[in-house]
Amino acid sequence: TLNEGRECVGQSRSMKRVFQLVEKLTRVNTSVLIRGENGTGKELVAQAIHFNSSRKNGPFVAVNCAAIPDNLIESELFGHEKGAFTGADQRKIGKFQYAATGTLFLDEIGDTSLQTQVKLLRVLQEHSFTPVGSNREVKADVRIVAATNRDLEALIREGKFREDLYYRLNVMPIFLPPLRQRKEDIPSLVSHFIEKFNLEHTHQITGISPEAIETLENFHWPGNIRELENAIEHAFVVESEEEIYFQSLPEYIRKYSRRRGTVAAENGEMLSNL
Repeated sequence: TLNEGRECVGQSRSMKRVFQLVEKLTRVNTSVLIRGENGTGKELVAQAIHFNSSRKNGPFVAVNCAAIPDNLIESELFGHEKGAFTGADQRKIGKFQYAATGTLFLDEIGDTSLQTQVKLLRVLQEHSFTPVGSNREVKADVRIVAATNRDLEALIREGKFREDLYYRLNVMPIFLPPLRQRKEDIPSLVSHFIEKFNLEHTHQITGISPEAIETLENFHWPGNIRELENAIEHAFVVESEEEIYFQSLPEYIRKYSRRRGTVAAENGEMLSNL
């Protein structure tokens, strides 16, 4: 699945299922909820949906809901009129208007307040919204793709996330597996990142040693694809040869590999003594 030069990479069964879902979602205009840990590529999937849909000529606008203070998020999303609150010295257009005819990607939707959730629900139902401090209705010709790494079902039980908004967003959920559950994709992801950094850095790398790839495949990747990408960029910075070797990898990954090797050797020794 391609989107504006960025690529969703993966041959694993779980990723093939994701690509099939993305393809179906490009043909409709429903809301989408993307679930997955940090670093699994939620925004990349949102872009794939947008850039392969009939809205591809409209803007793709991304908002990290967790990064905006609670008292500013409504103004950020819906805009405000001049004088709507202290410091509002001019009229402001919100992200919903910027994303008109395109897609609005609401990342970390689980971090929004109940008050904001009510307003989002209204936009999804009425396809219109009211800027802060205004009486006028503004039409919202926007597709919403939301994403979260939070357990929304638990938040609903705790009364922190609206069940009606959850059902509105969750028409077609996409679950992105963590990298540790799709390790067969690591070689193709590594090739993809080598290609990417060959364009960005002056130093050219043509491949990766079997020991280095095995080390990457055995790592647990708490930071998922984003962490793997950082590890490959690290190798580009430290390596002056044309290949990525074990020594080119970040020290904490090498240490983890050595620790695993020591434990495996000790376990083997214990078994042979039995």
